[in-house]
Amino acid sequence: MIYKFGKVEYDLASRTFIMGILNVTPDSFSDGGLYFSTQSAIDRALEIINHGADFIDIGGESTRPGSLPVSAEEEMERVLPVIEELVKNTSVPISIDTTKSEVAEKALQLGAVIVNDISAMNFDSKMVDIVAKYNASVILMHIKGTPKDMQQNPEYKDLIGEIFEYLKRSCEIAKSKNITQIIVDPGIGFGKKLEHNIEIFKQLSAFKTLGYPVLVGPSRKSFIGQILNLPVDQRLEGTAAAVAVSILRGANIVRVHDVKEIKRVVRIVDALK
Repeated sequence: MIYKFGKVEYDLASRTFIMGILNVTPDSFSDGGLYFSTQSAIDRALEIINHGADFIDIGGESTRPGSLPVSAEEEMERVLPVIEELVKNTSVPISIDTTKSEVAEKALQLGAVIVNDISAMNFDSKMVDIVAKYNASVILMHIKGTPKDMQQNPEYKDLIGEIFEYLKRSCEIAKSKNITQIIVDPGIGFGKKLEHNIEIFKQLSAFKTLGYPVLVGPSRKSFIGQILNLPVDQRLEGTAAAVAVSILRGANIVRVHDVKEIKRVVRIVDALK
């Protein structure tokens, strides 16, 4: 399972890889506003690279429950200067977290090598062509609804089956455009109630049968808060536990805020599993 991301090559089956989160937004659920200026975002990216991140995932639009979309222009104003500077200073692969093909194209032109699309390329029909044009890697995530409405009583008849088929369709569309470096993400917290998120962790290995690396993003999410009755800034231990379970059930990549601490967790779990 060797994937090439820009200047680096990773065997994604060899260990668990860490994707560090960098939200260049004023309103993300956990770190909104902390890294909203270009310089603070660059400094934070270099910090989490130093902490051991294998990827940096840069987003300029909040996708927290209830959030409203921003224009492509505003999103690009937030993320493009950060990407442009980072590619000059690191070979760590840069991922652009967006559902807009226009934003993805500009980011890829500047040196990003991965598109992380929470809609699995379903919100923007041009996205698949952009990913293919630049020979980029793509993360295909499941979401039910949109960030604005996804947590308004989501229901499933067959949770794992519905997520599986959604991801399978997007994988087939990607393959039809000769996109080969695909990563799948079941979308913890995106149109899921507490019981749905728990069931995804229990059956995470089912998504391995799609034949692609699996990414899981549990970091600081509301299911942890619901289980522990803790606010966002007190969910590190819960995140660590969810990461450990994810690895034991087949995750190849974990997407987290607290890279330094989770890197230690990952090294122990990889050593013991």
